[in-house]
Amino acid sequence: MEMKIIDSHMHCGIQNANLPFEVIKNYLDAAGIEGACLFAPVEDIYDRYDYAFEDNAAWMTCRQRANNYLLDVQQAHENIFSYYFVWNDFRKDELKKGFRAVKWHRHNYEPVYHYNDPLCEAFLQEVYRLQLPIVLEESLDNTRSFIKRVNGRTPIIIPHMGGLNGSFSALFRSGTWDNDTVFADTALATGPEIMTFLDRYGSDRLLFGSDFPFGNPGSELQEVVRLNLGKQDFENIVCKNILRLLHV
Repeated sequence: MEMKIIDSHMHCGIQNANLPFEVIKNYLDAAGIEGACLFAPVEDIYDRYDYAFEDNAAWMTCRQRANNYLLDVQQAHENIFSYYFVWNDFRKDELKKGFRAVKWHRHNYEPVYHYNDPLCEAFLQEVYRLQLPIVLEESLDNTRSFIKRVNGRTPIIIPHMGGLNGSFSALFRSGTWDNDTVFADTALATGPEIMTFLDRYGSDRLLFGSDFPFGNPGSELQEVVRLNLGKQDFENIVCKNILRLLHV
């Protein structure tokens, strides 16, 4: 496998956030990063500041445009991988358009996923069938319940080493990282957290990410470089693991 550096966690969109791919590409080029995994901004998916948010046609259209924009970017650029950002309409037919993974995201103060909706289960069944990894950013309790529900049928990637899923240490204490179908990305994580994970589990389930625009790709990459890892571990984290997950 050719060695590339892939940023596995970047937000890209042109509706409610000004994050066009042209800006992202400049950051990638400046850092010597050859590719990226792109998620739509949360602001294009639902009203994250309204806990009682109810979906409507305007938001559905916005969400559709946000996800389709990433497909267009993927088609036009090598080593770019678009992720489908799911919300409560659970449009499973969208998954067959060429998305490489799924983004599943909410914080405690945000509106909730309808986990008990039959459409949710139908959506997940299609995810399993297509073997699409799921990037899961949720509350601690929902994270643990979701992993149990998926039950290893597709890989789950927890961003920020769990920093927004209850904390790295909470997931560590609960045994969440012991599950060999659960991966982590390094976006905005600390060096000690990364090293604790590596010492316990090795490098096969760790992915480099920046969380752009909240993290700078070049700076986040240097956080990994400064760990002075061996060649194999470094290549796993910045390239091989994510490409293996995406079946590249």
